[in-house]
Amino acid sequence: MTIELVGLVLFGHHGYLEAERRLGQRFLVDLWVDVDDAAVATDDIEDTVDYRHLAELVREVFAGPERLLLERLAGAVADGILERFPAAEGVRVRVR
Repeated sequence: MTIELVGLVLFGHHGYLEAERRLGQRFLVDLWVDVDDAAVATDDIEDTVDYRHLAELVREVFAGPERLLLERLAGAVADGILERFPAAEGVRVRVR
């Protein structure tokens, strides 16, 4: 099963150009998180990935240290999801 969280709008000081990091810019983030089937069986939010906590993790990454590449931002989000949410079996991140 896949949970989609599409269209998160964030502001961050990331980018390859110094001006992008200094001035900051808006980013759009989409997530697709594959979760195990426990949530279907139990209907308990503790057995799945809570959307609120996903969005919080993305905000933390974008508020954190500057990164030059979108790939690095997306990787930090993906790694954080897999580390923080045991029900997450796979993740796809798009940063625009």
